[in-house]
Amino acid sequence: MKKIILGALTATLLFAGCSSKETNENIVPKLVLGKSLEKVSLTDQFEKVHKIDATTKTVVFAFSKDGAHTCNDYFNTKPATYLQDNNTQFIADVSAAPSLIRSLFIMPGLKDFKHTVLILDDKQVASEFRADMNTEKIVVISLDNHKVSNIKNITTQDELILAIEK
Repeated sequence: MKKIILGALTATLLFAGCSSKETNENIVPKLVLGKSLEKVSLTDQFEKVHKIDATTKTVVFAFSKDGAHTCNDYFNTKPATYLQDNNTQFIADVSAAPSLIRSLFIMPGLKDFKHTVLILDDKQVASEFRADMNTEKIVVISLDNHKVSNIKNITTQDELILAIEK
C-alpha cells in the first residue's frame, strides 16, 4: 500500500510539470482597465467568503509560486491587519497545482499565515484573471470604486511596499 501511494504521488508530481497549457478563446479577461471587480467573491484560506468592496484600493495577485512567496514573506512581517489597514486584498492563484498537492501541502501551509489570503483554486475562474497578465510577476491592480484604474507588474518586496503604501 505504501508503494502504491508513493507511486501515485510521484506520478502526480511528474505529470504536473508536463501538463499542456490550455487555450480557451472564450475567456473574458477580468483584469482590464475600466472593468469593475465589484462582483468578485473569493474564499480565504479558512474558507470564509470575501468580496472586493468599495473601500478596496489595491488588489495584489500572485499567479506564481515565487510571487506568492515574495508577498507572503513580506506580509508575514506585518501586523495581521496590514492589508485591511491599507485597503488591500491579496489573491494567490493555486489552481495550477494538482489537487492532491493543494489539499495536503498548500492549503494547510496558508493557514499558518496571520494575513488573509484569498484563493483562486479553480482553473476556469483563475483563467479569467490570468488572461493577458504576466503571470511570472506579481500583478498589482489599483481600484477606484471597484473599477480597475491601473495595472502594474512587480517582482520585489520594495516594489510591493510602494504599490500598497502609496
